[in-house]
Amino acid sequence: MPTRVGRLRQRSQFLRVAAARNKWVTPGLILQARTQALNGADLRLAPDDADLRVGFTTSKKVGNAVARNRARRRLRAAVHDLFDRHARSGMDYVLIGRRSTLDRPWNRLLQDLQQAMVKLDTWCDETQTTVRAKTGQVG
Repeated sequence: MPTRVGRLRQRSQFLRVAAARNKWVTPGLILQARTQALNGADLRLAPDDADLRVGFTTSKKVGNAVARNRARRRLRAAVHDLFDRHARSGMDYVLIGRRSTLDRPWNRLLQDLQQAMVKLDTWCDETQTTVRAKTGQVG
């Protein structure tokens, strides 16, 4: 069963994930993660019924607008490749692009994302995801 991936769009959502202080830095990206809280504020800001939500950001240190957009596109593609099968449901993620995101070989960028997810304990094998979906457990 594919995971529904929503988006973090408002600054307050990004700040909530950053406030959790749960991050991992790799050469290609920075990953921040936070368990979704089902309080009124989160539901008001994200009415979608996504299993998990992801936000993308890059600073001006990465380069001009073209370079920042390219870095975000690469991060979105990496999320598309990995998160459907391997991301833990019920989480909010923020991926921060770095200058090396632009030039990092694709397979190394995917390894960076996988490594960060493993270190933050948000990596799930497909079998674990299937079992979790069947039993109704989250986490």
